[in-house]
Amino acid sequence: MRFARRVALVTGAAGGIGASVAELLAAEGAVVGVVDLNHAAAEKVATRLRGLGGEATSYACDVSDARSVDATVERLCQDHGRVDILVTCAGVLRDNLLFKMSDDDWRSVIDTHLTGTFNCARAVQRPMVAQRHGKMVFLSSDSAGGSRGQANYSAAKAGIEGLAKTLAIELGKFGVNVNAVAPGFVETEMTRATAQRIGLDYEEFKANSAAKAALGRVATPEDIARVIAFLASDDSAIMTGQVLLTRGSP
Repeated sequence: MRFARRVALVTGAAGGIGASVAELLAAEGAVVGVVDLNHAAAEKVATRLRGLGGEATSYACDVSDARSVDATVERLCQDHGRVDILVTCAGVLRDNLLFKMSDDDWRSVIDTHLTGTFNCARAVQRPMVAQRHGKMVFLSSDSAGGSRGQANYSAAKAGIEGLAKTLAIELGKFGVNVNAVAPGFVETEMTRATAQRIGLDYEEFKANSAAKAALGRVATPEDIARVIAFLASDDSAIMTGQVLLTRGSP
């Protein structure tokens, strides 16, 4: 029970990696704020976690809106007294080549991934600094190094990694660790959307990615959740400002 008496806020927690993180943290004793733009879907996850014996509360939040984030963090602290862990998994895809990418394609991805991560980090640092303890884990991607047709997504993820490294410097003296996880291929609805974008059958797309991986398989949301849980726990107390690649190959 690594997270007993800890309060966690997980964004994008209605599905995919976010839902797996919420489930793992709850299973290990955390009180989990299940945060998503889709409140009905977030409540389904929270209900499932409570049914499994965990403690969870759902919150509707638009992470790209600073006021919405501030209000959500305030409600979480009112409901549960504190916030110890932030995991930012909220994300969207608007893939396209540069000459086809619209202003809305650019803004929606940057605003959700990068600005959303900034908004959440800025909101939770207030209680974390006051209590002199906190863990932030941002979800990046190996696409931060560049990915055809994903100028918006790659730029956002590269920015998230720079944000994690900078906040680690700023917040370390207050007992707050800030790290990021950068997965490669993970079996989620977003990777299905990527396969559709490039015109590949999803199973073929997955098999091609697995063949390139040193481990011979692609990652599941549960795989990534375990890495995130490590960074959110006291097991990683000495680690901050790090980006852990979890792509399954050197």
